[in-house]
Amino acid sequence: MIDVSFYMKIHELKKRLMNGEKLEPDRLYSELEKARSKHPVVYNIETTNACNMKCKMCPRTTMMTRPVSTMDMPMFKKAIEHIVPHSEEIWNKWVKFAEKEYKIPYNSMGENHFFLYIVTKTLVLHGYGEPILDKDLSEKIRLLTEKKIPTYFSCNPANIDVDECLKMFKAGLGYIKFSIESVDDLVYKNLRGPVSNFSVSYPKILKLLEEKKKNNYKTTIVITMIDMQQGGYDKLVEAFKDKDVYIYLKSQDQQWYENKNVGTNSIHWSEFCHYPWSSTTIQSNGDIILCNDDWNNESKAGNIKTDSLYDVWNGKKYDDYRKRHLLLNIDKCQNRCDMKLIGDYNVTMRVCPFNCYR
Repeated sequence: MIDVSFYMKIHELKKRLMNGEKLEPDRLYSELEKARSKHPVVYNIETTNACNMKCKMCPRTTMMTRPVSTMDMPMFKKAIEHIVPHSEEIWNKWVKFAEKEYKIPYNSMGENHFFLYIVTKTLVLHGYGEPILDKDLSEKIRLLTEKKIPTYFSCNPANIDVDECLKMFKAGLGYIKFSIESVDDLVYKNLRGPVSNFSVSYPKILKLLEEKKKNNYKTTIVITMIDMQQGGYDKLVEAFKDKDVYIYLKSQDQQWYENKNVGTNSIHWSEFCHYPWSSTTIQSNGDIILCNDDWNNESKAGNIKTDSLYDVWNGKKYDDYRKRHLLLNIDKCQNRCDMKLIGDYNVTMRVCPFNCYR
């Protein structure tokens, strides 16, 4: 879930900065803080960081050193205690804004539609793990459904357990995304590891579609291919022709990891990062981290087991991180991420004006 109110409030400021206007860091910080919600908005909860894949394009494969864990139910209940969905009024305002500013119709389908109208409204239930490996996931989804919080997660279809997935559908799961990098098993395995396959996964997805129709489940099944120049998207589209799926080609992120620079069609990855102001992340061990792309919890600001999410979101560690973000003073953000920082567009001084880390 993303704070769409913040997104709308800073839109004109964002355009000015991306068009070359410069502001002193303390003034820019003040503008962003005025727009920031004091009530934390949670982008994602990583219910597990367990994973059986060996994806070439994922830094988890070779760079994640934190222990594997799965969030237990008491910790999960605490994590979602104060999460609220967007109000109908705010959501309707956002839809009008997005259609006007980005020219992406609400009733369309595609990479930017998925970000603007699905990612922004759902609580994402994946991080650097394979969500289906969490055996309590259907119960966690049920708790969120009771709170009227839409849910979504992305996973590898090689891990489909039809009965478990149907429990999630019954619990009210909003969106489940299967990332399929090829209809050719050898190509797929080369990209995602030996567990991956299409020939075994495809009939399981068809079975889920059959049961969804039979039981009138409302879960949207999303099919995507990451565009790593491997080709074959037309064959994937053909495989799901006339099927009740949402399908799109996704720009590759984590390009830095493979020393690529092939560009992106994604609005999200084309604009600068304002994640430290718009939403937060809770990891599988309860750590509250300041970046949803942080596989080793380098940006830990607290832990949901012992700290108030509200206090962490409005606390000194978060405040310092936001200031460092403006001043290009975070190694991971500058060297291990594809996204531009606000400071990349607004470098007016290199000396910290905030007295924040002296």
